[in-house]
Amino acid sequence: MGTALVYHEDMTAARLLWDDPECEIECPERLTTALERLQQRGLEQRCLQLAAREASEAELGLVHSPEYVALVRGTQALGTGELQTLSGQYDAVYFHPSTFHCARLAVGAALQLVDAVLAGAVRNGLALVRPPGHHSQRAAANGFCVFNNVAIAAKHAQRQHGLHRILIVDWDVHHGQGIQYIFEDDPRASTDAPWPQVGMGNADYVAAFLHVLLPVAFEFNPELVLVSAGFDSAIGDPEGQMQATPECFAHLTQLLQVLAGGRVCAVLEGGYHLESLSQSVCMMVQALLGDPAPPLLGPMVPHGSALESIQSVRVAQGPHWMSLQQQGVAPVLSPSPHSPEGRPSSLLLTGRPEFKAAATQDVAALSSLLDQPRLNPTPPVRTAVALAAPDAALALPSDVLCEEGSAPQEETQAWARPHEALAQDRALTALGKVLYLLDRILDGQVSSGIAVTPACAAAATLDVAIRCGLSHGAQRLLCLAVGQLDRPPDLTDDGRNLWLNIGGKEAAALSMFHVSVPLPGTTGGFLSCVLALVLPLAYSFQPDLVLVALGPAHGLRDPQAALLAALLRGPAGGRVLALVDEESTPQLAVVLARVLHGEAAPSLGPFSMASPEDVQALMQLRGQLEPRWKMLQVASEAGGPGSG
Repeated sequence: MGTALVYHEDMTAARLLWDDPECEIECPERLTTALERLQQRGLEQRCLQLAAREASEAELGLVHSPEYVALVRGTQALGTGELQTLSGQYDAVYFHPSTFHCARLAVGAALQLVDAVLAGAVRNGLALVRPPGHHSQRAAANGFCVFNNVAIAAKHAQRQHGLHRILIVDWDVHHGQGIQYIFEDDPRASTDAPWPQVGMGNADYVAAFLHVLLPVAFEFNPELVLVSAGFDSAIGDPEGQMQATPECFAHLTQLLQVLAGGRVCAVLEGGYHLESLSQSVCMMVQALLGDPAPPLLGPMVPHGSALESIQSVRVAQGPHWMSLQQQGVAPVLSPSPHSPEGRPSSLLLTGRPEFKAAATQDVAALSSLLDQPRLNPTPPVRTAVALAAPDAALALPSDVLCEEGSAPQEETQAWARPHEALAQDRALTALGKVLYLLDRILDGQVSSGIAVTPACAAAATLDVAIRCGLSHGAQRLLCLAVGQLDRPPDLTDDGRNLWLNIGGKEAAALSMFHVSVPLPGTTGGFLSCVLALVLPLAYSFQPDLVLVALGPAHGLRDPQAALLAALLRGPAGGRVLALVDEESTPQLAVVLARVLHGEAAPSLGPFSMASPEDVQALMQLRGQLEPRWKMLQVASEAGGPGSG
C-alpha cells in the first residue's frame, strides 16, 4: 500500500476580488506552489494521484445546516459588491463565485482520502485543498474556512465505515473551534490541538506529542487518525509567528504513523508563507511515503511557557486518562458525567501567547533554514538486512535489500581481537556483516539496517559496533540495549555516546550517559517507558546514529520491539542499526525491517495500567536526568533556560 495525494486544479479558482489585507494571504498560490515543489522533488510521482470530487449536499449536511449550505450555494450568482457585503458578515472570510465549487471539492477530497485509506487502497495520504475548514461551524464561515473538511470526513468515517474511535490532530496555530464544537458531545472522536503560543519551536511541538498527545492516543486506540495540517505554525508564517521548521512536521507525521495501523489522513488547513508552506508539505508527504525524517536542528529545549501549558493539560486531563494518571501528574478524581467512563469526547490543548517572537525575521537566516532539508538527501537504500544465511521464507518487503557484503577480513579480525567470544568463525562472519552494514549507513548509502548476531557473541558484537561507529564518523551515538547486555566497562562519558539499558535489575542513572531501567510488565508501563524516557532522552541527545541491540533474554514481544525501532527512526534522521540475537523469533527481523522501511508497527494490544513500582521507578529516574536532558521535563523550571 502507498500514499494518496488528492487534488483538483479547480480549487485554485476562488480568489479575493477586492482589497482586504487580512484575507489576501489565502490565495491560489498556496496550492500551486506546494504542488510545484512536490513535483520538483519527485514526491507527487511517488503518490497515488486522485482527482478530487465534489462532495454532495447530503455529505455537507453531515455537519452543516441546510440553510447554511443553501446560502453558500447562492454565492455562485452574486456580483462582487454582494459578495463583499456577505463576506463582511463573517470573521476573516471572503466569497467568490467559485467558492461553492471549490469548497465542495475540498470536502470531497477529504472524503476520497478517507475512503481510499479505509478500503485498503492506500495506507495514508494528503488532501491538498483550499479553502481550509477547521474554523467553519455548523451555520457559519470563519477564518477563511467555508465547510469543515475534516469534521465532515470524520462523520463520514463513522456513518459509512462504522468507525468508533477517530483521533483528530490539529497542529494549526489557530484553535480549530469548528471541529471542537462539532464533536464536543461525541465520545467517538478525540481532538488534540497544539496550543496557539507565539514563538513555539521544534522542541515544544515534539514535547507536546510525547507528553500529552501520544500517551492519550495510545490509550484511546484510534481506528483512524485525521490531521488538520495547518502550516501557519511553520517558521516564517506571518499569521503564526512560530519557529517550527519544515522537518518538524515530518517528525510529527512519523510519530502519528505508529497509531491506527498507520491509517493517517492529512488535510491541508492554513499556511501562508509560500516557501515555508511548500517545504512543510513536502516534509509531511515524505514521511507519509515512509522516508526517514531529517534530523531536527538546534538545541532541543522546550520553552518554559510551553512546559507550563503541557503540565496544565496533563493535570486537567489526568482524571480521564490512565496514561496520564500513571505518570503521577494529576490526582485521580471521580469520573466526569459528560462522557462514557469519564473520558472527554474531545481533548483540546489551549494556551495563551506568553512571549513574542520578533515581528520580522532576517530574510537570509530564514532562507538558510528553509534550505536545510535539501542538505539531507535520502540514501539510495532505505533498509538493508544482513542475515546469517539467506532465508527465502522470510516475507521481507520487496525493496528491502538482503545485504550479502562483508567488511574485509583483516579489518574484521582486528576489531574482533580483544573479544574471545568473536574468535569462532560463525561469530566472526556475523561481525563482518555488521561492520559492512554499519559502514554503509555511516557513508549515506543505506538509511537503516538489521543484522543477526549469535547469542554468545551479542555483547562483544555490540561493543565493536559502538567503537566502530564512533571511530567512523558518528558524532553522537545512542545505544539502546535490551536484555542481558552490560555496558562496555571502558566506554567513557565523553558526551559522544549515551547508553540506555531496558531490562536492568533496577532503575538507575549511574551517570547522565549511563541509564538502566527494568522492562515494564504492562502495555501502559512499556509505553510510559518509551514516551516518557526513551524518546525524550533520544531527542535531547540528538544522535546521528542509533544502535538497537536485542540481546539474550530481551523479553520484548515483536510489537514492542517494532514500536521501539519505529519511534527511534526520528531522532537520528532514520539512521538506525538493529542487532538481533539469533535466538529471537525468525519473524522479528521481518517486523523490524518493515517498520524501519516506513510501515506501521503492529498493535501492542489492549492498554493496561503501569504497576505502581514501574511508575515510581520511572519518576525517580526522570527526576535524576531532567537537569541534563530537557525533553524529559513536563513542568517549567522557574527562571531556568527553558523559560519563555
